[in-house]
Amino acid sequence: MDGKEGNYPVQNFNEGTLKLRSLEEKQNILKDRLLLIGQNLLEMKEKNLQDTLEIKKQVQLIKQELEKIKTFLGTISNEFSKFARKEDLEILQKQARMFQPFKN
Repeated sequence: MDGKEGNYPVQNFNEGTLKLRSLEEKQNILKDRLLLIGQNLLEMKEKNLQDTLEIKKQVQLIKQELEKIKTFLGTISNEFSKFARKEDLEILQKQARMFQPFKN
């Protein structure tokens, strides 16, 4: 034995310890990343839920406004039918002239 042979178990133990620490460090880094990803997913889910609720509110408001517009257009349509047509007015003007022959 030249003295070097006696160090192999200690050297192997130190290398094993370093490898174990390195693996533990990598595992901790991966765990932290996984926790961060999970947190980001939860935040994205919450934001998407809020966005979806806001869109639903806006769609409901649009539906209400559209219903008001339909009602208004229906009312206008009914009122237009009550107005005289241009041809009817021309006939009435001719009849009025016949009853007022001295005015031109």
